[in-house]
Amino acid sequence: MEEEASNNYEIMPVVLFGTIFPIVIGLFLRLPKLIIEIKQNKQWTFDWIKFIAIALPSFYIISMSILPLAGSIEIPEYAINRNPTILIIAGAVFGFTLLDCLKK
Repeated sequence: MEEEASNNYEIMPVVLFGTIFPIVIGLFLRLPKLIIEIKQNKQWTFDWIKFIAIALPSFYIISMSILPLAGSIEIPEYAINRNPTILIIAGAVFGFTLLDCLKK
């Protein structure tokens, strides 16, 4: 994918894959427990505090890697996070927390 992006000068698919893949991994990490909770016969709730305290900051970190490449939004250089490890961790945390906020 990186080789194709360097040939076509399009880096957006590589960045989107690098952003979405950790989110999907985080979703898959939480999925078994969610399936167990689905089998219980309780009412669904959403934990807004956990979503605001954990998911939104991690989504902010993720979005700071995509928005400069979108071309329409100018973001200061200090706000752009170029460390892929932090982006991977933030993506996995966002995906996990997104499903963890759903409670039964």
